[in-house]
Order: sequence, then C-alpha cells, then structure tokens
Amino acid sequence: MEPCCCGSDGDVSTKRAKLPTGASVGVGSEDRLSALPDDILVLILHHLSTCSAARTSVLSRRWRRVWALLPTLCFPYTLDPRQIGSALEAHEAAILYLSVLTQDAAPDSVSAWLPVAAHRLSGNLFFHNTVVWGRSAQEGDDEEGPGQRGAFELPCLERATNVSLCLGFLGLTVPPAGVFARLTELSLDRVQLYGPGDLGDMVSWPRCPCLQKLTVRDTRGLDNLAIHSDSLQQVELIDLQGLQQLNIVAPALEELKFTHCFFYNRSQPVASITAPQLATLAWMDPYDPSSVYLGKMKRLRLLWPSFFFVYGPDSFPYNQSCLSLLWRFKVIECLMLALAYPLVSPVPLLHEFSVRMCFPCLCSDLKTKA
Repeated sequence: MEPCCCGSDGDVSTKRAKLPTGASVGVGSEDRLSALPDDILVLILHHLSTCSAARTSVLSRRWRRVWALLPTLCFPYTLDPRQIGSALEAHEAAILYLSVLTQDAAPDSVSAWLPVAAHRLSGNLFFHNTVVWGRSAQEGDDEEGPGQRGAFELPCLERATNVSLCLGFLGLTVPPAGVFARLTELSLDRVQLYGPGDLGDMVSWPRCPCLQKLTVRDTRGLDNLAIHSDSLQQVELIDLQGLQQLNIVAPALEELKFTHCFFYNRSQPVASITAPQLATLAWMDPYDPSSVYLGKMKRLRLLWPSFFFVYGPDSFPYNQSCLSLLWRFKVIECLMLALAYPLVSPVPLLHEFSVRMCFPCLCSDLKTKA
C-alpha cells in the first residue's frame, strides 16, 4: 500500500514527488545512496520528518521498504487524521515511538488509526487532541457536549510501554478485558470516560502487571476508582471532579499525589489507602478520618496537606481538615504546608511587606528526627 502522509502545509497527500530529470543529475549517474545497506538508510531517514521520509517511497520499491522500517513515527496536526491509518498499514517494522497530534478530532477518526497502531506499537504512544479555545474549557463540565461528540474505545495495547493520552475531553471507553503486558507508564489527561469498562480494573493486576506510574488528570465520568496493584510506585490523581470513592491497595507504592478530587463534592466521599511503602503523600483535598482511611505508613518521609487559613479558627473546615491530617502522623521528616492569608487591601504608602513565621506554630507538637 502506498503510504500517505502530511504535506508541507499540514494536509494529507498521496501525490508522487516529481523526480529529477536526467539533465539535472546527469545521464547515467550512479545511485550510490541506494547502494547503502538498509540499516544505514534507516539512520538517514530517521533525521527526516515522518512526512518527508514517507515521500522517499516514490523513488523505488526498495525505498518504499526502507521507509517502512523506521522505528519512530510522528504525525503533526493534519486535516484528516484518517490518513494516519493508511500510513500505519504501510509500515512493516515495530513502532518504538508513535506521536499523533490532532485538532478537534472526531471519535471515528481516532478509531480509524488507533487499532492499527495497537498491532504495530512496541514502545511509546503520545496522542494529543487539541480543542478550539472556548470549547475545551466548557465541554468537560457540560454533560451534553462530550456525549454529542461520542467516544472511541481504547484498544488493548499489549506491547506498549508508555501511553500518554490528552484528549481535550474526547469520549473514551476502556476495554473490559485484555492485558497491557508491558505497560509501565499511563497518563490520561482531559478525558471523558464512558462505557462499561472500569478504569480501576484496567490498571490493576493482572491486567497491567508492570505498571509503575499512573497519572489521571482533569478527567470526568469517574465516580469510583479501585486500584489493586503490586507494581505501582507512583500515582497522581488530579482534578477528578465527581469522584466519590477511592480505594488503593499498592504494596510497592512510594508516592501518592491526590489533588482537588474531593474538593468540590457536596456529599462526603470515601477513600481507603493501603500503601505500607509510601514515602511521599500529597493530600490536597479535604481529610476526614471518619471517611478517609490511611493505612500504616511507617516509611512516610514527606507530607503535603491542604492549605491552612492563618487567621481562621481551628474549627474552620479547611483548617480542621489540615490539622486532622497532621495529627494522623506522629513523626514527619519533611512537611510542606501552604499558609493562606486573606487579601490585603491596597495601601498607597506601603513600600515593603514581609511575613514572619513565629513559634510556637500549629506544628509545634510534631516531633522531627534527630
């Protein structure tokens, strides 16, 4: 199949490049470049863009085969992402790195190339869908917006090692079955989840037996997240509006960042964290020991609670949450605490302003290691 790729103007083109005439190169001149071994030619094409490398396939049958051996493919913004599937079908070698950039992509256009990539990908996948300004900020909070755009299904990427999806709130359904055998890092950003698939089940053992880092940011449609993993070492959950229940059982987990997931909930969310090897905990959310269970964390070194209103009473909800988390741990080696001060009215004659921390402070009863 003739590979399709992007033209110089970002459009997709299958036009054959105009070959130089004999007068320009000399009649009977020797093609020494084509005489080089395939591995050398692949190294040369590796320095070209994917689009330019694909155009060399018109030179001869051998060049068509050489282009198909490239391990790295990068598709910039295109007018028709469906053409990406044609280029991937023409590719023969395993893809070690695949980058796809789209703008206002429709679910069916993603479904046209992503399953093809799943069969050839043996490394990293980076997919970034940009939405026109004004839509991206609103559609994540508009229940009808993403629904009208539809959703595509994430295929089982059996040989992928690193997957990063930033979808601009494009709808996504996760596969209900299948193993991501080699996946070590997964990042989901600006995603609207749909369908019967369970994200927690997908990233847990045994479906992701090698997953070490999980990042889920600015994602909707996720009200319950239960993760059971023996391999996870780092988890970042940021701005998961609508999350009601969180359950993490991860014996090897060393770092957990939980930010603005329960912050906007009117009802009381429930969380349970079992991570005995945890060394860093950033809990930038309300903490109530009656509904949030933190198991034994004897190795905890760094604690980052939510902010504390300096001039607010201890009974103030945010302050009470911060204090409750501090009282949960007897010994903390490193504490990162954000102090919130009320806005200071403009003072015309004020030329210098400084804030001095005075002791004893709210942390004066915490013991530190010698």
